[in-house]
Amino acid sequence: MKTVIVIDSFKGSLSSIEAGQAAAEGIKRVFPDAETQVCPLADGGEGTVETLISGMGGAIRNLSVTGPLGEKVNGKYGILDDGVTAVMEMADAAGITMVPPEKRNPMDTTTYGVGELIRDAVDRGCRKFIIGIGGSATNDGGVGMLQALGFEFLDKEGKPVAYGAQGLEKLVCIGTQHAMEELKGCEFHIACDVKNALCGPEGCSAVFGPQKGADADMIRKMDAWFADYAALAAAACADEKVDPDYPGTGAAGGLGFAFRTFLHGVLEPGVELILRETKLEDKLQDADVVVTGEGRLDGQTVMGKAPIGVAALAKKHGKRVVAFSGCVTEDARACNDHGIDAFFPIVRAAVSLEEAMDRENAKRNMADTAEQVFRLMR
Repeated sequence: MKTVIVIDSFKGSLSSIEAGQAAAEGIKRVFPDAETQVCPLADGGEGTVETLISGMGGAIRNLSVTGPLGEKVNGKYGILDDGVTAVMEMADAAGITMVPPEKRNPMDTTTYGVGELIRDAVDRGCRKFIIGIGGSATNDGGVGMLQALGFEFLDKEGKPVAYGAQGLEKLVCIGTQHAMEELKGCEFHIACDVKNALCGPEGCSAVFGPQKGADADMIRKMDAWFADYAALAAAACADEKVDPDYPGTGAAGGLGFAFRTFLHGVLEPGVELILRETKLEDKLQDADVVVTGEGRLDGQTVMGKAPIGVAALAKKHGKRVVAFSGCVTEDARACNDHGIDAFFPIVRAAVSLEEAMDRENAKRNMADTAEQVFRLMR
């Protein structure tokens, strides 16, 4: 028997690889000679860097970068074993969790540190980038990131504009001639799960501004500045199609727009991006069973979450799909209509949440549950 195991992390408990290895242990109790292939699974959000590095091979690089409030923070990214692919999460340099609630103000917060991560990776020979852009503290249109990469965003006096959305108010000119030359040979794959445009009632300022500290007056101002920014970007990139209405350009406070417009980045759902880059489809074609799962299976799982992406690929090749989860809700039945043949919670007794999430308990529960399920397949 060959089983391909692709389980998302149980946040706060098991990593993707740990969950998969525990399931493999349980399967081998029943089928000692089974081939169990554990593959990394992530959706471009928190934990993606560690998941891909641990599952595909590579190393984490830590460095000091400019944080969302302009101070130095510890940032990180991963370089895969091929030496040319960098994996990043923008939240490691400009995430909302890095800013205390009382200091959240999108007028001030910057993506400059994201650009510093990219610059460092380019200097180390990376030319392919996989970047998750969820969880941002910023609404600067990606200007900070681009400034760190050598693009010029100038006011009427020819001086660089300030960090944060406030800089957009003074912006009158965008220069591209001093951007890093190596960027022309780079490709950017952006894990982007929101469809918001840059401007308007469904734009980044109106929809995401409040959670980043913006009030109604700030939202109105920022939205108008973004419209001017898009016009200046179109002038600076005269030979390219600049579209502030493109789905996802409003992601991460306009960072999606910056990637697509200035770095020719491709915006796509995180699950699809990760599954393609890990070449999962190639691995499951000769599998007898595909195992997936996540910490909680519910009605929202079918809305593009990682296990459903795995199930869709498996069903494309007619594979049986089993899922394991820390807990399930009644509406998780929807998963059965989206490729998961059967799902099973792994908690095996009435315990506290802390006990259920304990790493060793979770590993044991995963292995024991997988063992019992696979006994039905003998």
